[in-house]
Amino acid sequence: MSINASDVREIPRERPDKTEVVLAARHIAKSYGNTHALKGVNFDIHRGQVTTLFGENGAGKSTLMKILSGVVTPTSGDILLDGEAVAFSSSSEAQERGISIIHQELSLAPNLNVRDNIFMGREIMTASGIDYAEEERLTRQLMKELEEDIDPLTPVEELRLGQQQIVEIARALSVNSRVLIMDEPTSALSASEVEVLFKVIRDLTSRGVSIVYISHHLEEALQITDHAVVLRDGTMTAYAQRKDIDLEWIVRHMVGENFDLGSPPSGYEMGENALTIKGLSVTSESGGYNLVDNLSLNVRAGEIVCIYGLMGAGRTELMECIGGRLKASSGQVLLHGQEVSGLSIGQRIQAGLVLVPEDRQRDGLVQTMSVGQNLSLASIGAFTRRLVTSLKDEQRIIDTMIRDITVKTAGGEAEIGSLSGGNQQKVVIGKMLATHPSVVLLDEPSRGIDIGAKAEVFKLLAERAKSGLAVIYSTSEVGECLSIAHRIIVMHRGRIAAEFGPSVTKEEIMAASGESVVH
Repeated sequence: MSINASDVREIPRERPDKTEVVLAARHIAKSYGNTHALKGVNFDIHRGQVTTLFGENGAGKSTLMKILSGVVTPTSGDILLDGEAVAFSSSSEAQERGISIIHQELSLAPNLNVRDNIFMGREIMTASGIDYAEEERLTRQLMKELEEDIDPLTPVEELRLGQQQIVEIARALSVNSRVLIMDEPTSALSASEVEVLFKVIRDLTSRGVSIVYISHHLEEALQITDHAVVLRDGTMTAYAQRKDIDLEWIVRHMVGENFDLGSPPSGYEMGENALTIKGLSVTSESGGYNLVDNLSLNVRAGEIVCIYGLMGAGRTELMECIGGRLKASSGQVLLHGQEVSGLSIGQRIQAGLVLVPEDRQRDGLVQTMSVGQNLSLASIGAFTRRLVTSLKDEQRIIDTMIRDITVKTAGGEAEIGSLSGGNQQKVVIGKMLATHPSVVLLDEPSRGIDIGAKAEVFKLLAERAKSGLAVIYSTSEVGECLSIAHRIIVMHRGRIAAEFGPSVTKEEIMAASGESVVH
């Protein structure tokens, strides 16, 4: 489909009627074999308002949104647009009717530049062909609106994950949308980027655009919502206006009880230093400055250490350098006293040092493999002898990990894409734990998963720590620091800015990171 320049961002300017229902789902059901993802859901989207959809991973949120945006066809039920029944055969057809979606998992073409990703399939045409200059101008305008300094001609694969998320948002904003569905739009954004996105959302709703917002960041979502809907096991369990809800209300209707993310495990003796970092530095590609700057850290066997910092603090670069994905410009990484800086990623895994990466889709999973194949991939040496694979031994590993990390799946043969985001994250973690490591690094382990799945992941890590596993996890969510960590390390501009015990306050952590504390 091609478009003209005049078709871009032509959004109604009049003040919206706050009571009008633009898009509605009536008795929507969706089944995948014997699995019932949705069970007769009714859902209203109001003109010029933000409707937030809450629910655990696997509750049916993404399935419902894919149905409303034409990606998936419902098994039964009706979609009403302006009160009339419609049936979308594709996302392009839904988009032509003014319904766009920002998917939870990025759907960008990494080999294309930012401009071409934004206008892919909707190129601006003139009599002589594609108007690249106009596309570039509009892309710069979108980047300015999102307050992001990204060159339109930059290949997407060269952007960090948060910037890729911005491009995904910009692509959706470039379309003439009456209804904009945002499925986890902030999962990779910094706090300042979230603030900019919220300003954009408020601007859109003031012009009559309806927003459906899905987020596992509950406190964040409360800042922007007008209506809240909770899904649980494929059914709608609660609905209320913003004035009638709080955090406890959301959690209670999502998981049936209010619970926290755990506490530091105790009742055992920690061992000797499992991981030792000495004067580690990682230089930027341009060579102009250090992303990690002369950092030293010791982590004991059985200890859980949380690394907190804002976007750009150097958390990911530190984790990837320790795990072998980035090369250190100076310094040492020692595992149980033995230097591993010269080892490959595979050799580090064999030695007992593993990394769960931030981007599970790109770096943690093989999309063409099954759940079981993904789980056993890193342990291939355990069931392969002289190029002969023991399917029995592989199945034993798969069954053990599915049970131990409680993956909700039809079985090891299921497609990895059939799992919810939280269960996919469990598979990535399980794949690394199946190698029986002594040190595990987790970069943003709760990205894009709900509060229930977070609690399960943190409980799993706490249990493994009691068995002597050294755990280091990074997060940009200050609330996650105050869960299972024995120590909280705050990074700022590549250095350790502060170190705290578990009794620290959120305000102290944020202040040490350079983040302003809003009261």
